[in-house]
Amino acid sequence: MTAKKIPVMSAVVEVLKSEGVDTVFGCPGAAILPLYKAFEQDGSSIEHLIVRHEEGATHMADGWARTTGNVGVAIGTSGPAGTNMITGLYTAMADSIPIICITGQAASNKLHQEAFQAVDIVEIARPVTKWAVQVKEAAQAPWIFREAFRIARSGRPGPVLIDLPIDVQRQEIVWDASIDAPLPLAKVEPQLPRVERALDLLLAAERPLLLSGGGVIIGEAHEELVELAEYLNIPVQVTLMGKGSIDESHPLFAGMTGIQTSQRYGNASFLESDLVLALGARFGDRHTGDLDTYRGTRKFIHVDIEPTQLGRVFEPDLGIVSDTRLFLRALLDAAKRRGTRRAPGAWTTRVAELRSTLTRRDDFDDVPIKAPRVYREINAAFGPDTYFVTAIGLYQIWGGQFQRGGHPRRYQVCGQAGPLGWEIPAAIGVKKALKSADPDAEVVGVVGDYGFQFLVEELAVAAQYNIPFVLIMLNNEYLGLIRQAEIGYDMNYEVDIHYDAFGSDNVKIMEAYGCQGRRVYEPGDIADAIEWARKEAAASSRPVLVEIMIEREANTAHGIRIDAVKEFEPLPEPAEA
Repeated sequence: MTAKKIPVMSAVVEVLKSEGVDTVFGCPGAAILPLYKAFEQDGSSIEHLIVRHEEGATHMADGWARTTGNVGVAIGTSGPAGTNMITGLYTAMADSIPIICITGQAASNKLHQEAFQAVDIVEIARPVTKWAVQVKEAAQAPWIFREAFRIARSGRPGPVLIDLPIDVQRQEIVWDASIDAPLPLAKVEPQLPRVERALDLLLAAERPLLLSGGGVIIGEAHEELVELAEYLNIPVQVTLMGKGSIDESHPLFAGMTGIQTSQRYGNASFLESDLVLALGARFGDRHTGDLDTYRGTRKFIHVDIEPTQLGRVFEPDLGIVSDTRLFLRALLDAAKRRGTRRAPGAWTTRVAELRSTLTRRDDFDDVPIKAPRVYREINAAFGPDTYFVTAIGLYQIWGGQFQRGGHPRRYQVCGQAGPLGWEIPAAIGVKKALKSADPDAEVVGVVGDYGFQFLVEELAVAAQYNIPFVLIMLNNEYLGLIRQAEIGYDMNYEVDIHYDAFGSDNVKIMEAYGCQGRRVYEPGDIADAIEWARKEAAASSRPVLVEIMIEREANTAHGIRIDAVKEFEPLPEPAEA
C-alpha cells in the first residue's frame, strides 16, 4: 500500500498525538500558521490554550510535564516569541523537565536578509536546551519531532527547541501515521560491581543517610527508595527537588539539609552522618553551603543518570551512572541476596531524637502575621494529594522549612533557575495535566507579591478556559529575599515596593481578570479565607486569591554553612525532662 502525500504539519500533529500530548500552550503568529491550520483540519484531540505571553506558555508546558512525566509542548511564532521562551527553556533545563518549544521562522531564503522577525533562535537557545534544531527539509520534520521527544525524555530529561521556517511548513510529504511509533529509550542500568561496592559502604557505615533528589521523583523511584530505607533501616533526607519522595511522617524521614530550605534537625542529622548515598541529586549550592563543612569526613556515593554530573561539584568516594529506580532495585536485590536486613539501632533512634527536639515554631499569633503561621494553616488545610507550585523568594525558603511535602509530583518548585512569575502559568499546566486522570484534584500556588505580577496576565488564560486553582500570597510589600541578602552589605536599598495603603491592590487585579480574592490581616482569619477560596475556586472554575499581609521585614533562617544557620525567630522551649 502506497502512503499518500499530506501537509507536513499534519504529520507533525500526528506525531504529537502519538507521543501522548493532549494539551499544548501557544500563541499563534504569521510564521507558525501552517501548524495551526493542521490543528484545525485535524479536529484534534489536542487541546490548545491561547497564552498571553510566550514565557507563560513554556511554564505551562513545564507544569504539565512535571505532573504527567511526559513531554510538555509550547508553541510560538518567529522572532520575539522565541526569545520570550528562553527563560522557560532555561528553567526546564535547570530542573531536568522535558518540554519541546516549537517556533515559527521566516522563509529559509530570507534568513540572511534580516527579514521581519527573523532571528537565529537556534543559536540563542542552544545553551539552555538539550537540542536546538531548525528543520531545513520538510521530509525531516516528523523524524526530527520523533528525535526531539526521545532526547527530551532520555537520560537526564530536558528541553528541546524546534524552529520551523514558514516555507518548510507549507510543503507536503509522504507520511503514513498508521505505521509510525515513538522511538525507543535506552535503559541506563548500573554496573553490578559498583552496586556491590555501594552496599559494602552502606553496611560498613555506622550513621548512613539516603539523600533523595529530584532524580528519584523523575525516575519514579520513590517506592524503591522507601523499601530500601526500611530494609536497611537507613534514615532518608530529601533535597528541595526531592520533596515528596517519602512521606514526611515516615519514622525514617530525616528532613532536609541546606543553608536556606532546611530543618534544624535535618542539618544536625547530616552533620552527624558518616556516609551519604545521594540519589539523583546535583549538590546545589543552597543545599551544600560551604563545601568543606558539607563534606567533612563523611563518605559520599553519588548515583546519577547523567555521567557528567558525577564529580561536577566534588569528587564522590563512589560514582554510579544509573537510572535511580534501576539502581535502587539492584541494590535491594543485592542486599536481600546477602540477607543483610537491619533492625532499628542507635542511629535511627538518634535521628528520631533530633527530629523531635530540633524544631521551629509555627504557632505565632502576632500581627502583622509571621510567615511560619501561614504554612501551619496550609498544612492544616490541604492533604497529601494536593498539588502545590511555588517559585523563588523568601516564601520558597519558608515553604522548604515549614510546608509538608505530599505525594510524589505534588510539590513542584522551580529549584535552580528561580524565574519570578512561574506559579500562575505552572498552576495552569498542572491543572490541565490532571483533566483526565484526576479532574477534581486541587492545585495551589504559593506566591509572593512581587513575582505575582511578572506573569499575572496568564490569569486571563485560566479565566477563559475555566481552570480553577487557589493562590496564597505572602505579601510583605518588599523584594524580601533581596532585602535579606542586603543585610550582608549593611543596606536596605531599592527593595521597598510599598505605596499607598498596601501597594498594588492585588484583589482588584484578580477582579480585573474576572477572578476573586480576599485580603487577610489577622492570623486567626487565614483558615477561613483558605476554605472560602477552595470553595469559590471550585464553584467558579477560576483562580481565587488569598492575600496574606505578613510582617514586612521578617527574615528566614539562613547562613553560609550548614553548621551555622542563623535563626531569626524564637525557638520552641525545650521539653521538660
